[in-house]
Amino acid sequence: MAEHEGTKASNDIAKRVAWYNNLSARLLVLTIVFVMLAEVLIWTPSAARYRKNFMEDYIDRAYLSMLALGNLPNAEANASLEMKLLDQAEARAIIVQTGERKSLMLGGDMPPEVDVTVDMRQGSFWGWIMGAFDTLMHFDNRVIRTIGNPPRSPDVIVEVLFDEKILRDSLLDFSVRILNLSIVISLFTATLVYLSLQWLIVRPIRRMTRDMISFRENPEDTGRIAPPRKRSDEIGIASCELHELQKEVQASLRQKGRLAALGAGMAKINHDLRNTLATAVLVSDRLKLIEDPEVKRVTPRLMSAIDRAIELCSQTLNYASDDSLTIRHARFDVLGLVDEVRMELEPNGDEDKVSWSIDIDPEMEFWADRRQMNRAVHNLCANAIQAGATELNIQLDRDSAHSHLTITDNGPGLPEKSQENLFKPFAGSSRKGGTGLGLVIVRDVVSAHGGKVVLERTDETGTSFRISIPRQHPTLEQEAANVA
Repeated sequence: MAEHEGTKASNDIAKRVAWYNNLSARLLVLTIVFVMLAEVLIWTPSAARYRKNFMEDYIDRAYLSMLALGNLPNAEANASLEMKLLDQAEARAIIVQTGERKSLMLGGDMPPEVDVTVDMRQGSFWGWIMGAFDTLMHFDNRVIRTIGNPPRSPDVIVEVLFDEKILRDSLLDFSVRILNLSIVISLFTATLVYLSLQWLIVRPIRRMTRDMISFRENPEDTGRIAPPRKRSDEIGIASCELHELQKEVQASLRQKGRLAALGAGMAKINHDLRNTLATAVLVSDRLKLIEDPEVKRVTPRLMSAIDRAIELCSQTLNYASDDSLTIRHARFDVLGLVDEVRMELEPNGDEDKVSWSIDIDPEMEFWADRRQMNRAVHNLCANAIQAGATELNIQLDRDSAHSHLTITDNGPGLPEKSQENLFKPFAGSSRKGGTGLGLVIVRDVVSAHGGKVVLERTDETGTSFRISIPRQHPTLEQEAANVA
């Protein structure tokens, strides 16, 4: 069954990848291109050398023809033989200079007009290369005058006049032979490279891709974990890392599944427990009416314990609720929000317990979800008061892109352990019986708005948190304009 699914996944991959996007095809084409490019680099100096050798051979044949003509006794018969020798040497004229003596072999009454002169005694590497390209680029028949020394007679100077068409045709024929050889070499090399890469790279990558697709379809199936390949190269390392990654993902999924089930159960238990505690609060209120001194002494502690239990249930339910971070942006004044939080934290109007210093311009507004921002500010202020702070300073400032709300208290500061687990659920509380969810909820609310919350400072003189919220979310500008 697993093999059948793997084959199906492989076929799906092949269908999704067009032939021109196939890695193997690209490697084949690139190999052919690179081999042909290398052949061009080889052909260039070879063509220049071939042209040079061609002209040197012309000089050698011309000199031999002149020697053959000079050794004949009958000068009148030499005229017809001269034409035959010129035709055999494919030259229009030959001039040989030995010391002060010059000999001329001419295939007509007047020598032809010379278009290009090439002195074989001079020249450079780049000069010969440019000369080869110059010969190939001119399709009109020019007359070339070549000057040089025969190989075995360095004191003799030979000049040969011949048609460039002969040289160009020979050079083209040489180039065609080189091209045919290059094509054969490139195809042979490309095939070998293609087969090697197909075996060493492409097939293992396809296998890893098939394993990843199969694992993605059902990551909880332990039979879909790709086995590590016994290779010591990069492919082998990637295969081993994929194997370990899939094992870790499965372990994380199992752990998250258990936590999700546990969280759902706890949410139900917390809901029922909060209702039960609400009944206990009603009963506890009746205890205040009893005049028994022992009851009056125990009742505040009981009420405090019940309040802590209710707070634990409320925070756990808020953290676990699915719609708790649904953001509905609107404009509202920040001062009104802070006053609302202050009144919530002083339900009996006891303003002597905490001194509030609010430095916020009434004209300043937030572009955010008022209900969610109320939760964030409420949690920060409540944490400060519960930690023992008697003074709270709240101020708002802005820059071009963000609004920054800073909440500072004069509490004892956060312990080192709490700082290390600041935004971790159930781990960052600084007081006994705390859940550590308050700051987690603050972080989630602020992050959902595209902002961030940071701990600016904490020491024995107090703690300061800073909430930064975008003044106008880019994706919501049009929405705000439509509402307006």
